[in-house]
Amino acid sequence: MKPSPELSIIIPMYNEDSHIEKSLFTIVEIVRQAITSFEVIVVDDGSRDGTWTALQTLLPRISELKALRLSRNFGKELALCAGLEHAVGRAVIVMDGDLQHPPNLIPEMIRLWREEKYAIVECVKESRGKEPLLKKIGATLFYGTLNRLTGYNLKNASDFKLLDAIVVQAWRGLQERNTFFRGMTAWVGFRKTTIPFRVMPREHGTSRWGFIKLARLAVESIVSFSTIPLRLVSLLGIVFSIGAITLGIHTVWKKLFGGAVTGFTTVILLQLIIGGLLMISIGIVGEYISAIYHEVKGRPRYLISEKISNSEGQSQIEVDSYGF
Repeated sequence: MKPSPELSIIIPMYNEDSHIEKSLFTIVEIVRQAITSFEVIVVDDGSRDGTWTALQTLLPRISELKALRLSRNFGKELALCAGLEHAVGRAVIVMDGDLQHPPNLIPEMIRLWREEKYAIVECVKESRGKEPLLKKIGATLFYGTLNRLTGYNLKNASDFKLLDAIVVQAWRGLQERNTFFRGMTAWVGFRKTTIPFRVMPREHGTSRWGFIKLARLAVESIVSFSTIPLRLVSLLGIVFSIGAITLGIHTVWKKLFGGAVTGFTTVILLQLIIGGLLMISIGIVGEYISAIYHEVKGRPRYLISEKISNSEGQSQIEVDSYGF
């Protein structure tokens, strides 16, 4: 029986057959110079191109390779879950497969973990690279809002991290279905350090994180880590109730003492404002109810249709398995 590797590298991928070979060989070559015992776990998040076929082809050529194929596209966050729950190394590195996370930082991450005894080594972005202006503004607003609502400063944070096995074990104990990897690793704590890096250009194609996906992730992240929006709804209710009582007293006073009740335009504007705030408030409450709904169903986070790995020099294939 082969001993457990010292390091596990988790790489989620979706429709990346155009550059998967170059990316994996680049990563593996650098890691082999820094550590002798490691595994590379690639999670195919329901790709529709030839990503899985490419992984099967690469298996005999990369002895450290393991691959999981999810039954459909569950999203990057849940693909990371699958990798973390199947990693067996004493430390885990999570990174993207398009080489935007520079592999040449891995030796320094390992050194800080081994010699300086940091439980979390996080690579933070010096710059966000060539991103559209709208996306940069959206990221700034999201992380600023998340920081104010939760107290976790995730500005310029990335998924490019090294986690000690004790951190991974703590992370596995977090059983929520709507996961946010960066927020969850910030929540667990432990001794942490950071390494700055510049986002490298993508090997091929463009980012698949469009505005709708990013907005949905932002809402789910805030709902998962803060109840302040719910408290703001209650606060708005109190403020408008006080205003309504005050306006009511004023109206009755004017009526009793013969003053004409005017201001039809003001009444209409107040109704529109209150109606809009009510709809927003109901929407906020609805997001929390939706999160509760997904949690209480208790469905698996992801389903795995196939696994492939190298064991004692032989390729092993498993099918029809599932994960929670």
